[in-house]
Amino acid sequence: MLLVVSPGYASEVKSRVEAMGIEAWHVRVWGMDIVVTPPGDGPKGDLPGVAAAYDVRSQYQLVSREFRRGDTSVRIGDVEVGGGNIAVVAGPCSVESEEQILETARRVRAAGAHALRGGAFKPRTSPYGFQGLGEEGLKLLARAREETGLPIVTEVMDTADVPLVVKYADAVQVGARNAQNFPLLKRLGSAGRPVVLKRGFGNTVEEWLLAAEYVVLHGNGDVILVERGIRTFDRTLRFTLDVGAIAYAKAATHLPVMGDPSHPAGDRRYVVPLALASLAAGADGLLVEVHPDPDRALSDAKQQLTFEQFVELMGQVSELARALRRKLAERHG
Repeated sequence: MLLVVSPGYASEVKSRVEAMGIEAWHVRVWGMDIVVTPPGDGPKGDLPGVAAAYDVRSQYQLVSREFRRGDTSVRIGDVEVGGGNIAVVAGPCSVESEEQILETARRVRAAGAHALRGGAFKPRTSPYGFQGLGEEGLKLLARAREETGLPIVTEVMDTADVPLVVKYADAVQVGARNAQNFPLLKRLGSAGRPVVLKRGFGNTVEEWLLAAEYVVLHGNGDVILVERGIRTFDRTLRFTLDVGAIAYAKAATHLPVMGDPSHPAGDRRYVVPLALASLAAGADGLLVEVHPDPDRALSDAKQQLTFEQFVELMGQVSELARALRRKLAERHG
């Protein structure tokens, strides 16, 4: 149950609920003080100071449309994700050098991207794979932002690295391998940056949405959900893009949802059609990998778009947006 309380009553309401033997949390998100109890468990009568009560039956109470009917928008820098617009975040899988990230930032901005992505800390299946440049990569991303004005999105893998990453990033990405790293999700609740939360490749939709609930319950309502493909019996592509999950998440939650077409494709030839499918299913934007020379990339070489392919993608995104009676997000700066 969710109890929206009047200003100054949060501690009192929480104490009263706990005195009934019910576990309770107090969180302040979206300009509201909310006392949260487990689903289906809450006070049966009115309590002083409670302005509204929501008996939300889904496990992901705070992110559910049963609680908030309207869409929530999240700002990455000065770009709004959600609100009916389409935002595109583009850049290399990994930050490899100053020349690489600056050239990419210039080219994706010119093509219409709204934000720059790039990994400074890289979770790799093999311990011998390129692990990222660490803080040096973050500094290069910040340099690219300074030159182009594009806000930056980059991944964090460890709770110990959160202060360092948020020092540089406009939004913090949680990758598929950390989608159920609950200490990290809790820590990001107080990080002070929007969280770009990917679905784990072995996670159900409910597990994905409950991961978002962890972040919100710990104080951060700025969460963007990202469908990036799941592992199924079919290995034709790298993963299976679950466009149904995008449609479901848009209907079941009020959070913005983006599609990552690069990882399910695993091959740049299929990235554009998967990107368009994500938007047709209702996604609020795209998270796309782009590289100056993909074949020589230090990670995910096969799936990263060339600059020319990214220009083609943005042209088709613009055409599809018009057909869907939507528009590209505004980019300021």
